[in-house]
Amino acid sequence: MAMVCLSDFEVYAKKYLPKTTWDFFAAGADDGTTRDDNILAYKRIRFRPRVLRDVSVMDIRTKLLGTEISFPVGIAPTGFHQLACPDGEKSTARAAKAMNICYIASTYSTSSLEEISAAAPSGFQWFQLYIHRNRMVSKKLVQQAEALGFQGLVLTADLPYTGKRRDDVRNGFRLPPHMSLKNLEGAFEVCKMMRIPHSLLDPSVNWNDIHWLQSLTYLPIIVKGILTKEDAELAVRHGAQGIIVSNHGGRQLDGGPATIDALVEVVEAVQGRVEVYLDGGIRKGSDVLKALALGAKCVFIGRPALWGLAYKGEEGLQDVLRILRDEFRLSMALTG
Repeated sequence: MAMVCLSDFEVYAKKYLPKTTWDFFAAGADDGTTRDDNILAYKRIRFRPRVLRDVSVMDIRTKLLGTEISFPVGIAPTGFHQLACPDGEKSTARAAKAMNICYIASTYSTSSLEEISAAAPSGFQWFQLYIHRNRMVSKKLVQQAEALGFQGLVLTADLPYTGKRRDDVRNGFRLPPHMSLKNLEGAFEVCKMMRIPHSLLDPSVNWNDIHWLQSLTYLPIIVKGILTKEDAELAVRHGAQGIIVSNHGGRQLDGGPATIDALVEVVEAVQGRVEVYLDGGIRKGSDVLKALALGAKCVFIGRPALWGLAYKGEEGLQDVLRILRDEFRLSMALTG
């Protein structure tokens, strides 16, 4: 089967991944309304193409906080990449470096930060942080990420508690015995039980904790999970250097806005004071262009990266990224 578009990789992953793994990757909160609307919202947006514009030469590069990437797509933080391919996040890091884009490594990786860094030396990597009740665990992870050369710290702000993902409850989802949350090994007894330590997340996290993080690291702090102009303004006021408009892939609060619909008010609120990015629902190169046209500096993909890994590991993920890149370039040309 020729892999022509991202939905081809989705079909492959659904066919060949174990059902519990597929259900975990695909899950949305409750009815999955917000998860589905992340995709449907793009279909409601129309271009106003211009013609005779001389598109013989195009430059699709951009910069994230001063670091150049080859095109405005990165890899969003998702957990448990070993469920998709044996090398897990190491394959993800290598694919991102090969394509010269940003990879945001998750706290809940099945490869350690050291392994991710070693897999792609000098790769452009940010670290996504969940703050746990045991603040020393989070402090050590932040300092470790900085020491290893990660270039940004992404604070996930929309997970004080875990959203209800029905299929995971029905399946009794847990990591297989041969996998672990490498960044948390030794930190929590629960990790040895292959359970996800969401109950150990700190629900008291608030805006003042950005200042606490700033006291731990020189890394720029990007806040992920913002959907309103009010929170965008607060992020700027508290010193965030970037915002990721995100609803956690529709996995947290069902009934919130699609991220592309929330983007405009966030962009208007920050007025260029910080860079604004977006994740959720990107399935085509034209989706990338729509997000940029509405003010995003870059987009990040979550589930499609996992589908690529499930197809052919590092090579499969590069295939996904190349398709997005080529579709994005074509969309730029055809809209003038």
